[in-house]
Amino acid sequence: MKKEINFGIGFITGRPNICNIINRYSEFIVNQVKELQTNVNFTFFVLYDLHYLNTVEEEFYNINPEIYKFVKIKYLSPSYVKEKRKIVMNKHHLTEEEASLLIGEGYAKARNTILYEAVEQGIDYLLFWDDDEYPLAALKDGKNIKWLKQQNILQHIKNIENADITYGYRCGMINPLPAIKYTDIITEKTYQQFIEAIENEVISWDKIQTMIKNESGIGFADETIAFHDKEVEKMEGIGKENYVLGSGICLNLRHIDKIPAFYNPPEARGEDTFFSCALGELDATVLKIPVYHFHDGYLKFTFLMEDKFPKKLKKITSEDNGISLRFRKSVIGWTKYKPLLCYISLKPEEYEEEMKDSKRKLKNSVEKMSTAFADCDLTHLPEVLEKYDCKVKEQYEEYLKVNRTWNKIKKAI
Repeated sequence: MKKEINFGIGFITGRPNICNIINRYSEFIVNQVKELQTNVNFTFFVLYDLHYLNTVEEEFYNINPEIYKFVKIKYLSPSYVKEKRKIVMNKHHLTEEEASLLIGEGYAKARNTILYEAVEQGIDYLLFWDDDEYPLAALKDGKNIKWLKQQNILQHIKNIENADITYGYRCGMINPLPAIKYTDIITEKTYQQFIEAIENEVISWDKIQTMIKNESGIGFADETIAFHDKEVEKMEGIGKENYVLGSGICLNLRHIDKIPAFYNPPEARGEDTFFSCALGELDATVLKIPVYHFHDGYLKFTFLMEDKFPKKLKKITSEDNGISLRFRKSVIGWTKYKPLLCYISLKPEEYEEEMKDSKRKLKNSVEKMSTAFADCDLTHLPEVLEKYDCKVKEQYEEYLKVNRTWNKIKKAI
């Protein structure tokens, strides 16, 4: 008799594009594991946010009926999440504040909600998959692009049994930053000051320089990784030198004691960053495995889901439709979590110096950077940074409290 694996995929979304992901890749997901000497039962957890794009619930239910024949889909609606928070609070004797920090909507709380639901449903391995990523690798082929489908589920299953976390690589739009054209107003120095002011573990001036020099504007895949030939790498220094990405991360729920909670400051990003910081304290085994997801941060390449693989991709620029909104949301989210990241990772005197330097550079660059887009005012960012700097100790206590609360639940489990 074959063994069984209960494999969960967590989709956290505010964009109806998630239906396209599920409709297009469900059969591909199931087919990847057919040759295994193990029965794999799939459950998709879909937690959706109606406020992100002012959507209605019906937009997240456009799933092809035949998909329900081979995967289970569990919707975590806003009303369901609200009720789940009450249930968790009562079941585990939590205060209302503890339950509200852990379970709910928003980047980190949504991940925690799916994490808790997956544990409750008896899921063995839980993979988080964003609504703007496809299991594809983009390879550079001279001046053209060569595309390769990725066995993303299979690679995680092959490697996670003796690990706590597995995660892969990302290609495509590595960061949601469009190409910025330098002008008399926005000079290279202005852009550098702006990037250095909001810089974090994934955004830096050196990385931006690499992107600027890239004609296509996308990050290409390494061939040895794309063909799953690269050796699995055991990652050291998690939460210090290395960080895991929220999408493409697979959690071994059989080793729940090694899985921390997610956290982000209010209305900020950084949920995977602070997960990594907490993970670094648990002596967990983290493996980086040879598989890619293609990141389509602006949803400009959705035709890739239809197996339409062009030799070239149009470079995303600040003039493109819809770019300014995504850019603005990204930089606000990064600005809001920079103080806490620095507070955790730096010594007190280094933290003060970093905040002082970031505020100065932001103040010197935001007015000019706001001219890059017709409808993207960034002039309030210095106030945002100041506010989150002032509240950093409070946020640090929340970060600790979230994990204390999760540890209490894990002991009960």
